[in-house]
Amino acid sequence: MNWALVVPMANEEAEFSAFTLALQNSLNSIGSGTVYLVIDKASTDNTLKLSQDLSTRDKRFMTVWAPENRNVVDAYLRGYKEAFNRGHDYIIEMDAGLSHDPAILPKFLDEMVKGHECVFGSRFVKGGSMHDSPFFRRFLSRGGTLLSNLLLGTNLKDMTSGYQGFKREIVGKILDHPLRSTAHFYQTELRYLLRNREHIEIPISYKAPSPNVSRGAVLNSFSVLLYYFFSRILGRQSAI
Repeated sequence: MNWALVVPMANEEAEFSAFTLALQNSLNSIGSGTVYLVIDKASTDNTLKLSQDLSTRDKRFMTVWAPENRNVVDAYLRGYKEAFNRGHDYIIEMDAGLSHDPAILPKFLDEMVKGHECVFGSRFVKGGSMHDSPFFRRFLSRGGTLLSNLLLGTNLKDMTSGYQGFKREIVGKILDHPLRSTAHFYQTELRYLLRNREHIEIPISYKAPSPNVSRGAVLNSFSVLLYYFFSRILGRQSAI
């Protein structure tokens, strides 16, 4: 199976070994896969060197140094571009640092092989969960989902998760589309734009120990949400 995983990495030195070992175990169980570790100037610790060393030892891991990135969305898209240009049929994205469980990767692949164009990880369907997550983070996730569904006319159980997989055709369309997000609302923007595609939500377990969400990220989220809301009520809905 020709598939890839995209993981933006920034200041992951503390959990690098545990995270990449879990990824190696999943790759071994699946029997295939390429991991693109995308690193830019936002990372100021030893993450780049650790990634480069891993890439030397294990050719399934490719370190992508992208100093031109301006934000986290650029990091995701750079990873998608690398995977797309190398011809992978299925491309999954996930967070680093064990916020997302690599053991779930086979389930994403199973659902795409069955025919789903988009497979969205969800903390709020049966079997999903959030743990070790501060109240503010849980509030943003649930509240963001409720507000997004209300304003955008979507009906997903989780509109803010960053664990998701796409068939190659979908990734090509994402790369060609002028996304408006510069921060983590990107996940919600994608799910809105892909609402008419064949999709499924699968349960995931999410761990987010940090409550930090920057003011700029929050402002960008509201700006993009309101843009799509007003476009919708004016009859100018966008879609991929």
